[in-house]
Amino acid sequence: MPNIRLPDGSSKSFPGPVTVAEIGASIGAGLARAALAGKVNGKLVDTSHRIDADADVAIVTERDPEGLEILRHSTAHLLAHAVKELFPDAQVTIGPVIENGFYYDFSYKRAFTPEDLAAIEKKMAEISKRDLPVARKVMPRDQAVALFSSMGEKYKAEIIASIPEGEAISLYAQGDFIDLCRGPHVPSTGKLKVFKLMRVAGAYWRGDSKNEMLQRIYGTAWARKEDQDAYLKMLEEAEKRDHRRLGTQLDLFHQQEEAPGLVFWHPKGWVLWQQVEQYMRRVYRDNGYQEVRAPQILDRSLWERTGHWQNFRESMFVTSSENRDYAIKPMNCPGHILIYNKGVRSYRDLPLRYGEFGSCHRNEPSGALHGLMRVRGFVQDDGHIFCTEEQILPECVAFTALLQKVYRDFGFTDVIYRIATRPTKRIGSDEAWEKAEKALLKALEMSKLTFSLAPGEGAFYGPKIEYSLKDGIGRVWQCGTMQVDFSMPGRLGAEYVGGDNARHTPVMLHRAIIGSMERFIGILIEHYAGAFPLWLAPQQAVVMNITERHAAYAESVVKRLMQLGFRAAADLRNEKISYKIREHSLQKLPYQLVVGDKEMQADMVAVRTRGGEDLGAMSLDAFTARLRSEANAQ
Repeated sequence: MPNIRLPDGSSKSFPGPVTVAEIGASIGAGLARAALAGKVNGKLVDTSHRIDADADVAIVTERDPEGLEILRHSTAHLLAHAVKELFPDAQVTIGPVIENGFYYDFSYKRAFTPEDLAAIEKKMAEISKRDLPVARKVMPRDQAVALFSSMGEKYKAEIIASIPEGEAISLYAQGDFIDLCRGPHVPSTGKLKVFKLMRVAGAYWRGDSKNEMLQRIYGTAWARKEDQDAYLKMLEEAEKRDHRRLGTQLDLFHQQEEAPGLVFWHPKGWVLWQQVEQYMRRVYRDNGYQEVRAPQILDRSLWERTGHWQNFRESMFVTSSENRDYAIKPMNCPGHILIYNKGVRSYRDLPLRYGEFGSCHRNEPSGALHGLMRVRGFVQDDGHIFCTEEQILPECVAFTALLQKVYRDFGFTDVIYRIATRPTKRIGSDEAWEKAEKALLKALEMSKLTFSLAPGEGAFYGPKIEYSLKDGIGRVWQCGTMQVDFSMPGRLGAEYVGGDNARHTPVMLHRAIIGSMERFIGILIEHYAGAFPLWLAPQQAVVMNITERHAAYAESVVKRLMQLGFRAAADLRNEKISYKIREHSLQKLPYQLVVGDKEMQADMVAVRTRGGEDLGAMSLDAFTARLRSEANAQ
């Protein structure tokens, strides 16, 4: 007689084995209809799962995060089912859940077209309406290999054959379609109502470029249509804000094949870069950081001592000279330890904070490169704090407060906090990891912040707080980090003399606020859709003459603005003023100044805002006062 404990604290007893579906039905018809899966003693299972002993049970519905993931996973199977009905010769491979949706890879004799996608989506809707039961069954590995081989599904057979012998294989069937999967899945295809296929892309079998190129169909799926509509609208807005398109339109930067994953900054883009860098440099100065600079290339032996060669080698660019191996630095931390080591340090010197706009390079796969968001060469607002164990907590708390202020100044007010704990592949003792993880937990608790845990996602040398911000259309970007490292300073011989006159190893805090400068600028471009606040705008004002006789006055206005520290330029082209206004509106400049006879005679300027508001004529003093006030509001 199993006793079932429910999330609200109540219990239900049953005379014999009971399924998750039956438990839901015993609670209420509404819950039975809404059930997508169950959670038994914390493990996700199908609604058909039978329970024959006392257990903690929760019914998973579309309101639960796990429910949405199950919907998406089941919709991936629905996609594969539809493809097989329409294209029987297609072979299915894998179809996982990804952020906001799913994909499925197929092998087929020709490329899928947009018309094919429309037909597949229509077929998916038909299969959904059939409300086919989704049933799980288990069979021995070799029998499963034989089954899929007999169906001509060589990829599935290969996947199953790679599973260790003796393991039971879990399969899911809906109608005459059967697929390999751990599950769980929705109880029937009728639960899958809100989905859309997005695009087709290429993908190598098992991610290896030596293998066959497959076709990957991406889709999105949601519990409610209004959620999907909001997501699609966000994608539409994101496309308008794409930093690569705006980078070209606003003449900020470009990339080209001769330098994959690297950036050519144009004058306007470099002005934007400098606004960000100089702001961060002031943050360093005002918060006790000493700026340093370490070499770009360091000997292999150093990277072996830090553990990077063993744990990060595949992402490093390497070179050699005079029979010595070197790596172009993928991160700045070892260089900062070597700077720290030059001199005897006392506990009175700690915490010692170093900051560097460090140029790093990582050998990212070409398929992963994406504009400024994923590059091979980047600059970090990198910093390392050398401190005692007792100083970890106050340093972490102070850093979080500083990061929040920086994000606010850049226009981001919604920050998400996550603690990533020890990974399987790591250096250092469990005792050190325990201390480091507890310090980070305590720091966020002291800051009165809500946070989540990411088990196993820490760096190989220490756990970390990940700081993610939400942009103007609700997307989440992980930028900042605070990592506690008990291992690397000792590996490189870092020491300080304590109050007891003995030598101790400092703790190293790896911290970044904006992370990669390139990526952060990409985020800023998309957050503001290129319409930067005045203090960040590469060009703050343009002065336009109406006719040739106003050109000299326009140039004098620009000169005065620049002497006062503002970024202005003149447009003296022989074009109609309406044409100039339209063109500079596309450049998203904060202010447009028009000068004609009236303005020249009165030593004034006619001012238009980026939003198209006509502020009328004003003196240059009044206009610069407005600029100063707006810039200082940052």
